[in-house]
Amino acid sequence: MQRIINYQRSAIVIICIVSCVFTLMQCIDHGNDANEKKEKNAIITNTKNVNFQQFAGSSTCAGCHKKIYESQLHTAHYFTSQPAVENIIKGSFEEGKNMYPYSPSLYVVMEKRAGKLYQVVYSSGVEKASASIDIVVGSGAKGQTYLSWKNHELFQMPVSYLTSADEWANSPGYPNQVVFNRPATSRCLECHSTYAKTISPPEKVPEEFDQQQIVYGVDCEKCHGPAAKHVEYQKQNPKESKAKYIINPAMLSRQQNLDLCALCHGGRLQKTKPSFEFIAGDKLSDYFVRDTTSPGTRSIDVHGNQYGLLSESKCFRVSKTLTCITCHNPHENERGKVTSFSQKCMTCHTQEHGTFCKIDPGMVSSINKNCIDCHMPRQRSMSIALVLPGADIPTAALIHTHLIKVYPNETKEFIANNNKLHKPR
Repeated sequence: MQRIINYQRSAIVIICIVSCVFTLMQCIDHGNDANEKKEKNAIITNTKNVNFQQFAGSSTCAGCHKKIYESQLHTAHYFTSQPAVENIIKGSFEEGKNMYPYSPSLYVVMEKRAGKLYQVVYSSGVEKASASIDIVVGSGAKGQTYLSWKNHELFQMPVSYLTSADEWANSPGYPNQVVFNRPATSRCLECHSTYAKTISPPEKVPEEFDQQQIVYGVDCEKCHGPAAKHVEYQKQNPKESKAKYIINPAMLSRQQNLDLCALCHGGRLQKTKPSFEFIAGDKLSDYFVRDTTSPGTRSIDVHGNQYGLLSESKCFRVSKTLTCITCHNPHENERGKVTSFSQKCMTCHTQEHGTFCKIDPGMVSSINKNCIDCHMPRQRSMSIALVLPGADIPTAALIHTHLIKVYPNETKEFIANNNKLHKPR
């Protein structure tokens, strides 16, 4: 009898212990669920509320940084977007040069009317539609495309400009017909401007923007953060030598620097927070989800995902410090300065380290001036591919790849051209 009572007591104790453990586990699980919900809610709702008033404008920076400001005015970044005026549009408005034909009877004419610029649609000589050219997108180094306001909505126009051909062309990805219905999104503007105020609710498509609250181009504050507070403080404290309320990218970590460039040069990114909330120093993954469906570098276009190509390069993988600004100075127009870029290559690739170029030693003087054409050759960009008048196949812009490696065919071509250049006469 006593043994039965002892068993009963033991069973009761065990049941109590199990119940306590189960209850404790439930509390822990509920606690974790609550924390996860809080974290998820924080991702959705925790924004900086970046606004137009926080920006000083790059011209304000000239007061203390005149040389850098004046140099940056000549960069492709600065001209990434601008209000449309005739002298910055590369295509011609002269009669005979201002038309893009879709067919013998359907064409678009670039016209000047009452001080404004238009794309006008004609069918069999009869005007059918028109839209004003309001914003120029692109520096013109490779080409330009154009946006038109319709109330507070922005739309890409059907005709763009391809610099290499010096001709008007069908906008990239457009059907061979005249349409004005491709909206410019806040994500588009995030890479082609420093700031644009969205005034429509998140679910509205097309989005609406405040025309008076746009900071055009990729200027100082894109990389250094909104500067109004910095300017105000420094004016009130002119003797303060340490800059306050501003971001110095040179002080950021390697990944922070890479994330800053990858915002626009990192391929397809799906945003998880409103556009323009990300600023220099932020972690890109807190604002975007990367496209991981890409099967490899072969599918990466040379325009728009330079970071993806660079990250697959051996130079990048073996280095602990290499970033975009190792080779690029965003304050200067470095286009075409092949020798300057090559000298940066040779800070690491030296004969002393055994990493210098292995081709004909007699070509050292040529190699010193050009590593780029062999190891970062120009390749076709299908994201900047435009159909020229009378053509069926798009003409692609050629852009230097950022997948740094040995390209045998391009190297052979470089050697052959070098030999022709230095052949005795």
